[in-house]
Amino acid sequence: MKFSSNITSFAKTTFVLAAVAIGIVGFAFTSDLYHKTSASAFGPTPSHTSAPMEGNCTSCHADFPVNSGEGNVVISGLPRNYLPGQQIPLTVTVSQSDGVTYGFQLTAVDRLGRRVGSYTLPPADPAEMQVLAGIVDGNVRDYLSHTINGITPTTFGSKSWNFVWTAPPVRGGKLDFYVAGNAANSDGGPGGDHIYISSSSTLSGSNISDFFGDGRGDIAVFRPSTGFWYALNNTGSDFKAAPFGSAGDRIVPGDYDGDGVTDFAVWRPSNGTWYVQLSSGGFLIAPLGQIGDVPVQGDYDGDLKTDLAVWRPSTGVWYIYRSSDGTYDIRTFGAPTDLPVQGDFDGDAKTDVAVFRPSTGVWYIWRSSDLGFTIFPFGSAGDRPVSSDFDGDGLHDAAVFRPSTGFWYILGSTDGFYGGPFGVGTDLPVPMDYDGDGKADVAVYRDGVWYILRSSDGTAAIVQFGAPTDKPVPQGYLPELPTS
Repeated sequence: MKFSSNITSFAKTTFVLAAVAIGIVGFAFTSDLYHKTSASAFGPTPSHTSAPMEGNCTSCHADFPVNSGEGNVVISGLPRNYLPGQQIPLTVTVSQSDGVTYGFQLTAVDRLGRRVGSYTLPPADPAEMQVLAGIVDGNVRDYLSHTINGITPTTFGSKSWNFVWTAPPVRGGKLDFYVAGNAANSDGGPGGDHIYISSSSTLSGSNISDFFGDGRGDIAVFRPSTGFWYALNNTGSDFKAAPFGSAGDRIVPGDYDGDGVTDFAVWRPSNGTWYVQLSSGGFLIAPLGQIGDVPVQGDYDGDLKTDLAVWRPSTGVWYIYRSSDGTYDIRTFGAPTDLPVQGDFDGDAKTDVAVFRPSTGVWYIWRSSDLGFTIFPFGSAGDRPVSSDFDGDGLHDAAVFRPSTGFWYILGSTDGFYGGPFGVGTDLPVPMDYDGDGKADVAVYRDGVWYILRSSDGTAAIVQFGAPTDKPVPQGYLPELPTS
């Protein structure tokens, strides 16, 4: 077991991304300074971006603390979510009104600190950028930085570098970009230069309850008695309330327009119609399904938009409307007593058709990557399947919540098996990435109170939000158990 009965010690391995200082930029005109500063003018040596486990260069550029000047360094163009193999134009800009020359160094890493993706530099003669490799804590990382020909300002008070980053060929969960910039005075030494650092992240799919578009799961509920949705952002500083739906509707939250923000959405069993209020504006109303069907929304075609989909237990048929091309994908998979557990289990950025069989505790997954099958036992009769990406590797993990004991059992695709108690039998499991570290957190909803065990630091959060009869939004992605 990796976590104990103490709710403050959910012992999943986490990384604390400590911000550290940065690389060196400057000119070297005298022989005694050349060895110390020439690497900066021609490009800083690897491993000075403030990424985890990296050192800092403030021991050389020691006149000012990091980020203490009036300037900054910014990464622009990074989307909230990425597709495998996607080519993404990015820009790094270092700004300071009195800067004379500028430099930068950037790296992209996954949650284990390994390099991710690749860089394509614009044609230039002479080249203004370069890519160097470095090793940090046993992991190879690629570092993009300026050259001696890429330090002069683009405009007064700033310098920008444009390049293309190509995402890895498979999903990798949350990916982090770290950048260091120097606004130098070009006096031939390291003194008087201002060092800036920043970071940015991209995910391999929108969070299932992100109504504010910040990449973190928001505490949110749907109130059937009034048809209202209520959402609270993760810092508690912003709040949304909107009427959308009615009693008897099934909530089907998702990112139907692909803008990185969760949309208010319901499926009405009485007429088999989907109603979606798009966060980008307008409404989506479409018929798909009938009485007795189960909504199983997901991104089945990998276009970063949630697709309308239902599973018909009576026949075991899945009906999926692909948002990418407007066609239907119809498949037969599962038995009438199975529970649908759709998710991306193979890491190809597409939702897989999958079921959990409560009578045997067996998972059946139809992989979208190669149309093969994965079948394995995990769980027992009475367990509630709660699959999500608990270890942050971009793949859904098989997981169950056992009401009889309040135990969670998780089979991590990277971290392996772990589990422990969190909650009581009458709780509603609501796993989701609440702290924005790319890993789903173990969490339960109890009569209007949220109990969340953050994977980022192993501490528990308790938040009062909602009423006993409300439906917590993360439940919109978990199968409802049959009523006895």
